[in-house]
Amino acid sequence: MTIAFPRHLAERLSPDHFVLATDLDGTLLAGGVDARRRVRELFASARPGVRLVFVTGRGLESILPLLSDPTVPTPDYIIADVGATIVHGDLRPVDELQQEIAARWPGSQAVLKALAGFPGLQRQSVPQERRCSFLASESDITPELRAAVDALGCDLLLSAGCYLDVLPRGVSKGAAVLGLAAAVGIDPTTIVVAGDTLNDLSMFDTGLRGIVVGGAEPALVESVRKRPQVHVAAGEGCDGILEGLAHHGADRPAPEPAAQAASGGAELVMVYHRLPYDEVVEDGVLRHRRPRSPNGIIPTLLRFFAGERAGSWVAWSQQASREPEGFVTHVDVDRERYPKLQAARIALTADDIDVFYKKFSKEAFWPIIFSFPDKAEFNQAHWERFLEVNRLFAEQTAREAGEGAVVWVHDYNLWMVPAFLRPLRPDLKIAFFHHTAFPSSDVFNILPWRRDIIGSLLQCDYVGFHIPRYVENFVDAVRSFAPVDICGTVPCAPRFLTYGCALGVDTMTTAIEAGGRRVHLGAHPVGTDVGMIERVVRSAEVAQQTAAIRDYLGGATGIVSIERLDYVKGTLEKLQAFERLLERHPEHIGKVTLLNVITPAAPGMEIYESLRVEVDRTVGRINGRFSTLDWVPVRYFYRSLPFDEVVAHYAACDIAWITPLRDGLNLVAKEFIAAKKAAGRSGVLILSEFAGAAVELHGALLTNPYDGNAMTNALHQALTMGEDERAYRTGRMAMIAAEHDVTRWGDGFLAAVQAAGEAE
Repeated sequence: MTIAFPRHLAERLSPDHFVLATDLDGTLLAGGVDARRRVRELFASARPGVRLVFVTGRGLESILPLLSDPTVPTPDYIIADVGATIVHGDLRPVDELQQEIAARWPGSQAVLKALAGFPGLQRQSVPQERRCSFLASESDITPELRAAVDALGCDLLLSAGCYLDVLPRGVSKGAAVLGLAAAVGIDPTTIVVAGDTLNDLSMFDTGLRGIVVGGAEPALVESVRKRPQVHVAAGEGCDGILEGLAHHGADRPAPEPAAQAASGGAELVMVYHRLPYDEVVEDGVLRHRRPRSPNGIIPTLLRFFAGERAGSWVAWSQQASREPEGFVTHVDVDRERYPKLQAARIALTADDIDVFYKKFSKEAFWPIIFSFPDKAEFNQAHWERFLEVNRLFAEQTAREAGEGAVVWVHDYNLWMVPAFLRPLRPDLKIAFFHHTAFPSSDVFNILPWRRDIIGSLLQCDYVGFHIPRYVENFVDAVRSFAPVDICGTVPCAPRFLTYGCALGVDTMTTAIEAGGRRVHLGAHPVGTDVGMIERVVRSAEVAQQTAAIRDYLGGATGIVSIERLDYVKGTLEKLQAFERLLERHPEHIGKVTLLNVITPAAPGMEIYESLRVEVDRTVGRINGRFSTLDWVPVRYFYRSLPFDEVVAHYAACDIAWITPLRDGLNLVAKEFIAAKKAAGRSGVLILSEFAGAAVELHGALLTNPYDGNAMTNALHQALTMGEDERAYRTGRMAMIAAEHDVTRWGDGFLAAVQAAGEAE
């Protein structure tokens, strides 16, 4: 590696033409929030003459998480492994330098073999290339050790009195900086180096301009304090970098971010893709309607704004353009019920919604989330649109939130909101809740944008999931992204099943430290509104509907199956198991009826059309094989039923058959149990082991939907179960549904967010 030391340094650098080559830990990654923001913006500006180089002792593998951290500026080049690895910002090797270094490296095995006789050396378990790192003391650096390393054609570097690196001869941070400058045509007189330990001394030995940040290792300060080209700063980390750049003439004041200056007064901001009401046009006038279903989480989330809490609900509103004429951004949700809540509407076009939500979210993310990677389709242009929409949500949220407010982001289609929001508003408490499953890390990591997503979620203060298994899957995904410290765990029993269910785990992680941040985690299964269901069941109208369904069944045992048209719901597997039951147990023919209600997918979801055709064909085959003049085995309804009719089906039927191949939770299971309890009747809940609710609803009859025989046997067991066992199971699950209802879910989540903030 040819090194050309700068001979003459200009008096001042230009703010539009300089290169910062900086250490990471203790330097670029340290300092106050405002200083870190200013440094990030300094290198995010469109100034081609301003470039950034990471110079670190870390291995390249451990730097990768920083490249997805929105609070860290993106480097143009990376020098890692104390100078033994030199790559472009997109991780392409700087071939000329990398090959030269590799040619001088004898290999890790040769080094370990040569140093095996030195017992004081303890090899570090860290990612690294073209070097070997050990824990050692100064007394371990004997003449014999130096001779052994010299015989290998290598150099020794001891830093902080305990870290020993064996490197190819001539390799150091300083040599790498100068070598990079020569290889890519950077004028050395425009380079400013920055560091905080003796490990960085070689950069200052080059004669380049330098910055030693505050709090640096005293030995480094002592070594450079008489060098006129080196500024010893008072401020630590980025504060010191800004001080030093100003000293050398390379600083330019960064403007305050617009979103920060325009922050609002909301104490709690809900960030949800849907508005808390339906927008309908009647006689050319836009009107608001309450959501058609009285159940669900929207009424629960609205309840947080029933008092004096100032709030905002950020959601999309479909418009002809993103900047429609006369568009009103803020509207009252319900001035009487929620006097201090406004909806902050984001104008999205029909094409935005189609690409961001109907196509990309459902074609790329949905199959991965539910562990069907063969069905996933990845489109980079759609990802770019997804980022655009998430950025719009983040910017609107930043304008809504008051100082230190809680922002509650909902679900995977807003995965990237924290990444855009954290740099805009570092003061906010960002909480995220997944309403879906979270897959195992080997499936999640199929996503081409997995690092971006994990990097975004790590900007949250709290991340919640339905069940402990999803928490652990997330932790495993983070482990494949960055080094992780587990900061707390709790046992899962007796609240959740552990070894008795496919999704069970015995302990759950409650906090991790990764990428320089602590993130708190928790399991919060969404509940149902038990009180509301009880009122619906006891209403005169639903009582009549329930009686009519029982009359229609005519003494046959009713099996209710209600689900959305989706391949993850296991509809075909269920129908095939029912057909197998009638084949193997003909005693049930004429005595059991499957009421199969399938809610159509949203318009434009072409991915489900072939499934609908196959379901139609299978239902027709079963009914053709087994129907009699006075009995049809499958009653199939392909439409959305009003909620009161759904509840009437729950109350009238003896068995609920809910066997998705994968499901984040499944509220139908809880609604069925609540309805049976309200009706004063027992029932059997057959539930897939791969539905999140399976680990919570002790008393459900669990089955494996991938095992056809198990599905058929579970249904036969339910049909022949004694009344005492049915009553016991129903009572046990009803207590769980009542104790952990949707109100407790919402209260519990926000309480956990608050507790996480107090723990910091």
